[in-house]
Amino acid sequence: MGKITQVIKRTGAVVPFTPERITNAIYRAAVEVGGRDRETSEQLAMQVVTLLEKNHPDGYIPHIEEIQDVVEKVLIESGHARVAKAYILYRDERARHRKEHEAQVSRPSENIPWAKIWHVLDWAVDHGVNTVAGLNARVDAGDYPQIVTESEAAYNVDVEKAVELMLSAKDQPKVVIITGPSSSGKTTTTIKVGQRLEKVGLKLVTLNVDNYFYDLDVHPKDEFGDYDFETPQALDLDLISEDLSHLIRGEEVKLPFYDFKTGHRTDNVTPMRLSQNEIILIDSLHGLFPKMTESVPPELKFKIYLEPLLQMKGEDGEYVRWTDIRLIRRMLRDAAHRAYDPRQTLEHWHYVRASEMRNIVPKVGETDVIVNSGMPFELPLYSAKMLSRFEKWSKEYKDDPLREDAFIRSDRIYRLLSTIRPVDDDSVIPSDSVTREFIGGSSLKY
Repeated sequence: MGKITQVIKRTGAVVPFTPERITNAIYRAAVEVGGRDRETSEQLAMQVVTLLEKNHPDGYIPHIEEIQDVVEKVLIESGHARVAKAYILYRDERARHRKEHEAQVSRPSENIPWAKIWHVLDWAVDHGVNTVAGLNARVDAGDYPQIVTESEAAYNVDVEKAVELMLSAKDQPKVVIITGPSSSGKTTTTIKVGQRLEKVGLKLVTLNVDNYFYDLDVHPKDEFGDYDFETPQALDLDLISEDLSHLIRGEEVKLPFYDFKTGHRTDNVTPMRLSQNEIILIDSLHGLFPKMTESVPPELKFKIYLEPLLQMKGEDGEYVRWTDIRLIRRMLRDAAHRAYDPRQTLEHWHYVRASEMRNIVPKVGETDVIVNSGMPFELPLYSAKMLSRFEKWSKEYKDDPLREDAFIRSDRIYRLLSTIRPVDDDSVIPSDSVTREFIGGSSLKY
C-alpha cells in the first residue's frame, strides 16, 4: 500500500484514495482528443501518485485540487499537451458550474427554453396541475383519467406542430435529428413523427448510431467498473459523418454492427441506400453534437428537441426537476427492458447528467422545434411504483461520501414522491403514450 490512502473532497469529506480515479480522468481527457491508450493513462497516473508521495510524508491526506494540479503538471511535462488542454478545460468548466450553483446566479440560463416554458406553465395553470397540491386535489376528485386525456392531447399537439414545421421547410430535409437528454421520450416521439410523415408519402429510415460505438475495451470506466456510454466520444463520430455524406448523395454504404453482448463492433455489415422519398432519422442523445453530422449542410437537417418540461411546484416551494422525472423513467425502463437494477441506474446517473450538461442541454437553442414530453399524471404513478425504493436509498446512501450524488438525488425524489397522491391503476393511459415507453404496456414497436 502506498503512502497516500485518503483524499479530501471539495465538500471536506475524507474518502479512500484510489489511483484508478486518476487513470480514468486522464483517459477521459485522452478520449476527448482521439486517444484510446489506457496503458499510457495508467503509467501517467502512477507518475502522479509517485510525485505526490515523494513530496509528502506518510499519512498525508491531499486535497482533490492538489491532485488535479499534479495531474496537469505530469501531462504537460510528459509531452501530452492536447490531453492536458482537454483536462484543464473540463476542470475549469466544472469549477465554473460549481461557482454558478453556489452563488445561485439570478440571470436567466441560456440552456432553458424560456418561451416554451412559459406556454407549458400557462397550460399547467389552466388545468390546475401547476402545483402538487393542485394535482392531488384533482386526483382526490376522481379527475385522474381527465388529467391523462388533457396531457396526452397537449403532447400530440406539440408533435403535430413539429411535423408541420418540418414539411414547411424550404428544402426537404435529408436528415431528421430527434434528440434530447436521456429518457426524454425520443423513441415514442420518433414513431409518432414517422407515422405523420407516412401520411404525406415520406418515410424515416433509422441510422442506428448505437452501432458506431467503439469496442468496449477502449471505453472509459470508473473505479467501480462502470462504463461511460454517455459521452459522444464513445461513438465513432468520424465514421457516422462519413456515412451520412455518402447516404445523402444517394450512395450505398455498409453500416457497422455493434454487439452489446461481446462489446465488439464489426464494420461493413449492413448495406443501406436512400430512396427518393426516404429521410435519414438520427434518434440519439448526441444528435446535436456538431461532429456527428458535420458533413450534412445545415439546410438539409431538421432538429427536434425533447424534454419533460413539467411545470409543477412542490410543497417545498421548488419546481419538480426534469432530471428527476427522467431518472425515474430510466429506472423503470432499464428494469423492464434491460434487466438493469434501478440502484445501478441511480449510481450511474451522475455520468448521464454530466454528459447532458456538457454536450446536450447547451444545444437546445440550436434546434428547430421543442416538444414537451412531461406528463403531470406520471408523478402519481411513480409515487406508487418507486416511493419505497427512494426511501430506502435515501437512508442507505446518507453516510457514504463516495455516493454523495446518489444520496442527494434519492433523498430529493423521496421527499417529492412522499407528497404526491399515489395511483396504482395505469389502465387509463393510452397504449401509445410516451409514458408507456417507460412503464411498459406500449402498443408501439420499439
